[in-house]
Amino acid sequence: MPTGLSSLFRLDGCTAFVSGAAGHLGRAMTGILCEAGADVILNGRDEARLKKFQNELDKTSSTEIAAFDMTDFAVSENFFAGRSRLDILVNNAIAMTPAPMSALTPAAFDQTYRSSVTAAFTAVRAALPALRAAVEANGSASIINISSMYGLVSPDSRTYANPDQASPLHYGPAKAALLQLTRHLAAELGKDNIRVNALVPGPFPRESVAAADPAFAQKLAAKTMLGRTGKADEIAGPLLFLASSASSYVTGIALTVDGGWTAW
Repeated sequence: MPTGLSSLFRLDGCTAFVSGAAGHLGRAMTGILCEAGADVILNGRDEARLKKFQNELDKTSSTEIAAFDMTDFAVSENFFAGRSRLDILVNNAIAMTPAPMSALTPAAFDQTYRSSVTAAFTAVRAALPALRAAVEANGSASIINISSMYGLVSPDSRTYANPDQASPLHYGPAKAALLQLTRHLAAELGKDNIRVNALVPGPFPRESVAAADPAFAQKLAAKTMLGRTGKADEIAGPLLFLASSASSYVTGIALTVDGGWTAW
């Protein structure tokens, strides 16, 4: 296992899978894995979007497109069962239909839970032979589930004067369940030296959000201890830490990347 500073965060020879790879934070996470030397499998539902993103990535790293919906569990299981080795599995995708509480349906809750929690569990279980092959070859494997600050705390309605900006009621519960799944999987797979951790992003609004409503962006910034919102590329370092041997003795944690939002 690498111990030198220059190699501690390197992922040369490793294969990583990122769901929601072409999304807002998915792009930054995928980019840092490529930069660290991993061969990265880009997952998403829109193949054209994935191909466009693939063309933007560093060509020194090998990438592969796997265009399928993570909630198509049969397809997901077949895909992961067909991999000979997988060192890093990043469960980032989520599907959600925003709606106010009065209009939320059981189907909307089910969609969000299935795409975040059930999809992550299905992928992990199907990928176990490939993850164990990575452990045999490299000593460990890493699963990283992408949760949210709203899996830890509830939204302050005073921050969201515009209901369209509010975090939907079915989002936080699904992200909270993903945190508990992370802990259970860490306990289950620790004996195999497969580490399971969660990243918990805070406010990472798209640049278009701040441009369209600076007052709202400032409200978000004021909720953090650093007095600003996050930039997408600031998720890259924490993701790389959990993916690499730098975190070889870290499992079962929820690593918050929220500028101090949840620490007040």
